[in-house]
Amino acid sequence: MSDFTSSFWSVFITAITLVSIVACLVLLWLSGKARVMSSKDNSTGHIWDEDLREMNNPLPRWWVWLFVITVVFSFAYLALYPGLGSFSGTLGWSSTQQHVAEMAKGEREIAPLYARFAALQPETLAKDPQAMAIGERLFMNNCSQCHGSDGRGSKGFPNLTDGDWLYGGNPEKILETLEKGRIGVMPALAAAVGTPDDVKNLAQYVLSLSASPHDTLRAALGKPKFATCAACHGIAGKGNQALGAPNLTDDVWLHGYGENAIVAMINSGKTNQMPAQGERLSSAQLKVLAAYVWGLSKQSVAVSR
Repeated sequence: MSDFTSSFWSVFITAITLVSIVACLVLLWLSGKARVMSSKDNSTGHIWDEDLREMNNPLPRWWVWLFVITVVFSFAYLALYPGLGSFSGTLGWSSTQQHVAEMAKGEREIAPLYARFAALQPETLAKDPQAMAIGERLFMNNCSQCHGSDGRGSKGFPNLTDGDWLYGGNPEKILETLEKGRIGVMPALAAAVGTPDDVKNLAQYVLSLSASPHDTLRAALGKPKFATCAACHGIAGKGNQALGAPNLTDDVWLHGYGENAIVAMINSGKTNQMPAQGERLSSAQLKVLAAYVWGLSKQSVAVSR
């Protein structure tokens, strides 16, 4: 109810709730007093299947008292717990407080386990089956929505298993990325590059940096235009991890491959965000998760070899 700027809805919900409960009592009382016109045999006169008669009997006492108990329970509940608009209840209970308490209880229970992990280096953690099982669960719950359950990512979301890192792939950098998040910005550079043909020539030059199929003549024409990109990607196009600028020479394409994809990036730019997990996960959980992510790339390199 705190989302509303007026008390109207709080009063409205309170009134509707109380009126509904009282109406149930009134209806119960009226149904016990009213009598349907009946014949001398105490039936309503309705007959089905030749001999099934509808009798005009009152509700059983136990049934009536069951309704009464339900109403009394509802009044007691509304007095103790939130249910009447902005009234928080005499017990002061809230789902937020219960969630916080349960989270704190869970953290206390797993604290001894994470205390053991805190003393281990990422390289050791990555070989610990128990730590990696926990890391996998953390990854599934917090990272797989973007990077995939296997960590291989998709268009616009980095592959965490290929050893190619925008901001650095050592455990410390991964932990920093997880805790604080990242915002990568590729500005629109079409106006600085020149004409549409200049943009296409530059795209061909970018393709040539990774020895991808390209037009050699147009790549030569686009090379001088690469000066517009060199401030971030470097003169040789090898990127800059301090800025999160991708290496353009390694044939890893985060936002799509080919001239059209590169032209679109130059013309429109791109902003990518990796959300910070520092407020959602504890420092111990972040360390285990960082070790798990670091281990993903190491396993991939070991397999490729």
